[in-house]
Amino acid sequence: MNKINAAITGVGGYVPEYRLTNEELSKMVETNDEWIVSRTGISERRILKGLGDHPDEQLGTSHMCKFAVEELLKKTNTNPLDIDLILVATVTPDYIFPSTANILQDMIGAKNAWSYDLQAACSGFLYALATGAQFIESGKYKKVVVVGADKMSSIIDYTDRKTCIIFGDGAGAVLLEPTTDGTGVQDFILKSDGSGVQYLNCKAGGSRKPASIETVQNKEHYAFQEGATVFKYAVSNMANVSAEILLKNNITGNDVQWLVPHQANKRIIDATAERIGLSPDKVMMNIERYGNTTAGTIPLCFWDFEKKFKKGDNIILAAFGGGFTWGSLYLKWSYNA
Repeated sequence: MNKINAAITGVGGYVPEYRLTNEELSKMVETNDEWIVSRTGISERRILKGLGDHPDEQLGTSHMCKFAVEELLKKTNTNPLDIDLILVATVTPDYIFPSTANILQDMIGAKNAWSYDLQAACSGFLYALATGAQFIESGKYKKVVVVGADKMSSIIDYTDRKTCIIFGDGAGAVLLEPTTDGTGVQDFILKSDGSGVQYLNCKAGGSRKPASIETVQNKEHYAFQEGATVFKYAVSNMANVSAEILLKNNITGNDVQWLVPHQANKRIIDATAERIGLSPDKVMMNIERYGNTTAGTIPLCFWDFEKKFKKGDNIILAAFGGGFTWGSLYLKWSYNA
């Protein structure tokens, strides 16, 4: 009997209409287009605006998930009632509870699916994809939807130049189904190091430091990043784990058609590609248009570049995020767009 693999059989995505350009940011903090582009590669990022179902609530991460998944279901001609499981990777859930995946399940009418959130910061989609693949490979489920989505604008201080230039909002989704043709998820390596908490975090709002007047006044509900340290860890770990998965599977950069990296910083992406011997034309990058959408970056690359993929293409995914979390996944693409 041929081995069952988890194949990506379709992708969907969503980015908000509003574009926050470097020029506009330069009017909010002391920065300019050249400074931002030279350090990050970002020219603009999308920001979710507008009110939700209730007048005292804004549009949230679940709304972006909904738009992305509805496109995915339409493209793959999938009935929501046939979905078995929904995984949402996010650090910006609609609420502390219930999970954003539960809200999404109701929004799209997937009444037969169970659902939960997975939080691994910028590595979240990679963690969720590897998790979803196990449910397919075991034979337990036939259709698993994996979403990476973040409304980073909800936790960004737009007076902090170190973070506000980097992050944007967006969502991407994939459908996983079983295949026995040798394509699909081949292997993954996932890692974490909790000692990195001090360098990249959101200080307040959890059980250690519940919300109070003081935490709000001290701006402790915004993302904090010690950029130089995070950059150093990201460059080495994302590059090294990508090289490790190639070695583990006895392939080289010559065998790889595409690198789909987390869109954190162009210099980190370039270092990862160089480490595994890939030329720039094999690296998928849209950071200049969307910025860092955290868990949304890798599936948004799938969405943007879907037509470039060919069945059987060897694709390496790589990510690094707060926690610290990082990893790489080896995928054989399963269809011609």
